[in-house]
This record gives sequence, structure tokens and C-alpha cells, in this order.
Amino acid sequence: MRRSSKKSSSSSAAAATAGPTRGVSKEIERIDQLFCTYADSSSSVIDPEGIEMLCSHLEVPHTDVRILMLAWKMGCEKQGYFTLDEWRTGLKALRADSISKLKKAFPELVQEVTRPSNFQDFYPYAFRYCLTEDKKKCIEIPVACELLNLVLGLQFHPQVDKLINYLKYQNEYKVINMDQWMGFLRFCNEINFPSLDNYDSDLAWPLILDNFVEWLREK
Repeated sequence: MRRSSKKSSSSSAAAATAGPTRGVSKEIERIDQLFCTYADSSSSVIDPEGIEMLCSHLEVPHTDVRILMLAWKMGCEKQGYFTLDEWRTGLKALRADSISKLKKAFPELVQEVTRPSNFQDFYPYAFRYCLTEDKKKCIEIPVACELLNLVLGLQFHPQVDKLINYLKYQNEYKVINMDQWMGFLRFCNEINFPSLDNYDSDLAWPLILDNFVEWLREK
């Protein structure tokens, strides 16, 4: 059974926060109560349906990059699922114990993620977050294209647009691994575009990028 009354939600929170609760701050209590609004009452986690409801209340699409940034801030390990501990970690750091405060925290979160030092952590996190199965090490080309547009599209639109076109055009690669994924970011950061005049295929680029540059130059 999914989300029920406030009374049962409160009891779920109490169960989820087993142990001494009297010393828990009022802020954490409100964060926990908010968690129960979206958590499945049987599994005590926020599942994809709960995340959709959360996005509706935040007035953002579930595909919005800010939801991925929120997952990063929480340290979420499994795509589409927020545990209570992850929820507490993220919302406490954002000082958000209500939907209105979480909305107001988004601009600051975006600023935090887009700092170069943090983005170097967020970018590979986005890849790992999309590995939907244990021991999976690659993501399919269509997923990679969506993710590239989501996490790099604003900063490097011309490069990302061409790269996505190439990935959809080529038929040699069906999946993308982490080395290739990190190579895309390095390419955007280091290579003059669209001239490509400083691209050197002898500098240990992933082969897929050598092929991409060759394709661009032919065009």
C-alpha cells in the first residue's frame, strides 16, 4: 500500500528512525516528516513514483538536471530511489526541511555543482547513477546522449550537439564506458572548437573521440 494518512506516515518515520529520537533536532524531525510524504509505506524508501510526486510538488520535470544534482548532494547510490539516510544527508546540507525551502535551495545547489572542483565529482557520479544494474560498467548510447545533453549541454552546447549527432550516426559502439565518458568532458574542456586545431590523436584519447574528430573533419 502506498502513502497513507499523516498518522501512519508519522509512525513510519518513527520506525525508520529506530533508536533514541528525543534528542533529534526539530529540523531533522521535519525532514523525516517530509520524507514520509513521498516514501512508500511498505519499503520505507522514496521510489520512482515518490520521486515523480516530489518533482510535481517542486514544479520541475523528473528529467531536470537539478533532480540529478539533488541525488548527488544526497549521495544516492541507486537510480530512482532515495533512502532516509540519503534524504537526511542532502536536505540537512541544503538547510531545507520543507518543499518551499528545497525550491529556494536549488539556485545555490546549481552554483555548488557547477564549481569546477565539484563538477569533476558530479560528472562521473551522473554516469555511475545511470548504471541501473549491479556490476554494470557501461550505459547504452541513447542513455549516454540524454545524459550528455543534461549535464554538459548548457556549458558546451556546440560540442555536445555534434557529439550526440555522431553517437547516433555511428554504429560501431553500442555502449559507453567510464573512460570514454570522462574523455568527453576532457574534450570539451581542452579542445578548441570548432577548429579542433589542438586535437592530437597521439595523446591517448579514447578511440571513439579519434573517430569523432575524424568524422567532424570529413564533414
